[in-house]
Amino acid sequence: MTSLILNPGKITLDELGLIHAGVCQLSLPESARVNIRAAHALVKAAADGDAPVYGVNTGFGKLANKRIDKDQLDTLQRNLIRSHSVGVGEPLAAPIMRLMMATKAASLARGYSGCRDVVVDTILAVHNAGLVPCVPSQGSVGASGDLAPLSHMTLALMGEGDMLVDGVRVPALQALQAAGIAPLTLEAKEGLALINGTQTSTALALHGLLAFEPVLEAALVIGALTLDAARGSDGPFDPRIHAVRGQPGQIDVAQYYRELLKGSAIRASHAEGDDRVQDPYCLRCQPQVVGACVDQLRHAARVLLIEANAVTDNPLVFPEDGAMISGGNFHAEPVALAADGMALAIAEVGAIAERRIAMLIDSSVSRLPPFLTADAGLNSGFMIAHVTAAALASENKSLAHPASVDSLPTSANQEDHVSMATFAARRLQAMIHNTAHILGIELLAAAQGIEFLRPLKSSAVLEEVHALLRKDVPAHHVDRYLAPDIAHATELVKSGAVSRPLAPLAGLPALWTPA
Repeated sequence: MTSLILNPGKITLDELGLIHAGVCQLSLPESARVNIRAAHALVKAAADGDAPVYGVNTGFGKLANKRIDKDQLDTLQRNLIRSHSVGVGEPLAAPIMRLMMATKAASLARGYSGCRDVVVDTILAVHNAGLVPCVPSQGSVGASGDLAPLSHMTLALMGEGDMLVDGVRVPALQALQAAGIAPLTLEAKEGLALINGTQTSTALALHGLLAFEPVLEAALVIGALTLDAARGSDGPFDPRIHAVRGQPGQIDVAQYYRELLKGSAIRASHAEGDDRVQDPYCLRCQPQVVGACVDQLRHAARVLLIEANAVTDNPLVFPEDGAMISGGNFHAEPVALAADGMALAIAEVGAIAERRIAMLIDSSVSRLPPFLTADAGLNSGFMIAHVTAAALASENKSLAHPASVDSLPTSANQEDHVSMATFAARRLQAMIHNTAHILGIELLAAAQGIEFLRPLKSSAVLEEVHALLRKDVPAHHVDRYLAPDIAHATELVKSGAVSRPLAPLAGLPALWTPA
């Protein structure tokens, strides 16, 4: 385990990746405690005073006009957490919860929320002990904060509800005691500060971004392998074409394809005398399509990095002038729109990959044996593997429908426009799963296409990928049980094994590091 100082407002995408992977222990810089204590002093003064302050001595939402007696302020916060812990569905995975806890701790540590040090320290202690609050995945509309999931997280910090310990569900109090962590007792405003915010939807969207990175890289590698299997042209990747359009993702993706195809004997074999004038769009327009997806993902990465560093609870405390102001930073519209853009990109990467599979099995286009089998008729080859890819691409079309355009009013119409960001981000995992499988099928098909071109070889990088697959999946000479081959190829895609040969290539741009 490495030690990582959580600098509030300055967390990087690389640091979020480490937190997601569960390879670091988190701590706060001492300088953050000054800001935390200054804001808490204002909340304490408000709790001791007589003026109504939302969330400190009033009810919540539509009940904000209800005053709460001073001797009931702690009870108010406990009741808030218990009443809002109403989520349903499967628990959120540990990587999501690590991001959720870390970003919530960092947000509170900015010093605009008014909680005590012990609140942030308890979150970090739970994270560092490897405990995972059991948080149901459904029940947030992504406005007024991710109320239900963050309430379940807070409930576990209080020693109520459940924790996941090494994947096993145990009572939260038992898990805290075993780790030597005192259950959190909430004071004025602290429950509200913990559950107002976008940390669940942000963590889900970051989880999607990080999970899709190796899949996107694999799409570039496999797309290049398919182009060589179909004896396509590398002319469409000429940098001059992309420079005159100027789209940055397109320019960068074309550079990837040029590097991947460099030195291919297959390409050299038909550079002259080929009577085909132009390749199908699924080959020729890969930089334009996947490059546009890269631009969407880069934008999403920038938005999510800002949100991971943001203060998104309500009301906010400004120690510099003593103000406590109600606002709407808990509304997760930026996350919802970013997640919807990611969904479109994920779907399109899968959609063009499905078209490449269709092209490979169509002998009139690819000039390879029908369905990539030498004895078509007796053997069906990749006929139905393509059907599976088509089914998955079609499913992604439905899942790509924007969640952010939907809004159901809640809280007796007090919260009358919501973002649906939590679902927008949560549905990304199913889409990534589908796209990874499409690419796994394409990897099998492209590798089989290369077999028909032997003894010619592709580029060194693409031959390395071909050999990686062939270590466990032999060439497809006659029909056999294909599902295990698809599962293995898909795991190579998702794990990053397919994209690993990209690492030694010099000068390639990062796919989505925020500017």
